[in-house]
Formats: sequence, C-alpha cells, structure tokens
Amino acid sequence: MIRIITRLWSHPIGRLGLIAVGFNLLLFIFGPMLPPYDPEAFGFTARLTGSSLAHPFGTDEFGRDVLSRVMVGSRNTIGFGVLSTLIGTTVGAAIGIVSGYFGGLFDEIVMRFADAFVAIPNLLLSMLIVIAIGVSTGNAILAIAVSFAPSIARVARSTTLTIRQTDYVKAAEARGDSTGYIVLREIAPNVMAPVIVEGTIRISFAIMLGATLSYLGLGAQPPASDWGLLISEARQYMLRAPWLVAWPGLAIAVVSIGFNLLGDGLRDVLNPRVRD
Repeated sequence: MIRIITRLWSHPIGRLGLIAVGFNLLLFIFGPMLPPYDPEAFGFTARLTGSSLAHPFGTDEFGRDVLSRVMVGSRNTIGFGVLSTLIGTTVGAAIGIVSGYFGGLFDEIVMRFADAFVAIPNLLLSMLIVIAIGVSTGNAILAIAVSFAPSIARVARSTTLTIRQTDYVKAAEARGDSTGYIVLREIAPNVMAPVIVEGTIRISFAIMLGATLSYLGLGAQPPASDWGLLISEARQYMLRAPWLVAWPGLAIAVVSIGFNLLGDGLRDVLNPRVRD
C-alpha cells in the first residue's frame, strides 16, 4: 500500500488525485463537525443574502447558512458514492470471478444477464429500481450498486479468463487444491488491480448519480443536506440567488474530478505495461 501511494505521488495525475481525495476525506470526516452555524437554523432577517464575512457561501430562502449545509452534506453525498460503489464492486467482482473460472453454460447465462443490465443506462436502471422498491437513501444506494455490478462483473471475468490459464493456477489444480482455495487465493488477488481501478473511477459516477436521484426526489429526502437535494431545493431561486446552486454543484464537481484523477493514476501505477 505504501509503495502504491508513493508511486501515485510521483505520478502527476495520481498526485492531483491523492490531494483531491485527501481533501474530500477530510471533508467527509470533519465537515459535519465544524460548520460555522446550525445548518437547520432559520434566519429570516438574512434570507437570500450573497457572500459575506458572516456567510461566505451566502444564505438560502430560509436564511440558513449555505456553507454549513454544504459541509454537513459532504458526509451524506461522499458516503453515498463510496458505499454504493463498494457494494456494487464487491458483488460484481465475485460474480465475474466465479463466472470466469467455471466457464461453460453457467458463464454464458450469467454474462447474458449482465449484458442485458449493461444495455440499460445506469441512471435509468437506478430510477426504475428505486421506483419499484421505494424512495429512500438506502434504496438509492442499493439501486446504484445493482446498476454498477454487471459492468464490474465483466471486468473481473475478462481478467479471470486470462489468469485461469496461468501456470500457478494450473499447478494449484494439479495439486488438488479446492475450488474455493484457487478462487480466493490464486485468482481473486490478481483480479483486484483492474477491479479497484474501475471501482475508484465509478465512485465519481456514483456521487453524480446519487445527486441526480436526490435532485429528482428519488434519493435523500428533506431535511437532509445532500448536495443534490440542495440543488433541487434551490431551483426556483436559481436566477435570484445563483450561489444556492453553484456551491453544491461545485462541491459535486470537485469530488467527482478528484476520484476520476485518482482512478486514472491508479490505472497507470497498477498497469505493469506502463511502469517505469
């Protein structure tokens, strides 16, 4: 792990990704603890005021401090993206590894189901799942995880098909090692590099999808401070108070770009073909 971080730091894109994700991590941990105001405290004498020393990000239609609401919402939004991606990546990798190792009819059936899900855009599939099982943050996380799993499964399967033909896997089979041992000890660790890269990049997509679902009323519900919900609530004041949309939108962009940069850096660092 230390070696990977060191290589990332020496990689220009990886360094930017580490800095951005490190900042996001600090925001995730400490953001809800350090808001200058109570994010739900009304201030009717300071409604829709622009940036000032007292309120650097301005205030909303109820006089609530936008900076405080963005800081508190960081944990919901970033946590949403990381958790949904972690679930989808874990499930998808397990499916892809098992399918690729066993092959045959089982592999054909699993991959055709995966292809059918991949053909549906992630946002549309997530919306359909949430509408079917009910609107809540937990269901939105599950929906995005389900929408990501088939693509991760295809990545894991393609890598497994290559690893399955290697000498060390053949040797393990010749020794009579159990299927579980071969899958968990010989194949899974060698599949993790491309899966981790894909999962890291998909965190940014998960954050944007989660914000979109909240914007459409299918994710976080009031009075939560989710960034997508903040943008949704500010729609009718967008021309009068553009900062209500600009600040949470900028926060989403910064977090998404950070994870994308980290994923690009990991792709180069973990790819043996481009190592120094």
